[in-house]
Amino acid sequence: MSEFLAQNGEIILRLVVAVGLGMLIGAERLLVREAAGMKTHALVSLGSALFIIVSEMLAIKYAGVGGFDPARIASQVIVGIGFLGAGSIILQGSRLIGLTTAGGLWVTAGIGMAVGFRLFSMAIIATVLVLFILVIGNLLEKPIRKISGEIDQPKG
Repeated sequence: MSEFLAQNGEIILRLVVAVGLGMLIGAERLLVREAAGMKTHALVSLGSALFIIVSEMLAIKYAGVGGFDPARIASQVIVGIGFLGAGSIILQGSRLIGLTTAGGLWVTAGIGMAVGFRLFSMAIIATVLVLFILVIGNLLEKPIRKISGEIDQPKG
């Protein structure tokens, strides 16, 4: 077991950090009763980190092979998360619901990608900023919605 940890410690660290940061964002979404909560955000962040790690390993393994571009994996993470985000947006009457959730999933994928590339500081700073936006934004929106006459706050 110790040999396994020694050989894979850095990869394990990256995956665990990605899960932890995704869960932090998902916890906020769960607190405001959104469908995409801790598990969804943790999975998006973990998946993104995993694809980046795979991309790095393939770049090393196939270095010098003509026509092989492992950076395409990272670009496809962005495309794939767009489909997931689009699925969370719903038109209910004249209101769009789920835009904040879609944006949160999108940025959580970016955080996972940053962790996958070992950009831990960037990932942590981005997580703090996402939580700031979600928590402070929610606090600021409530009185504005009340002033504007909107009775029920739409779910984001």
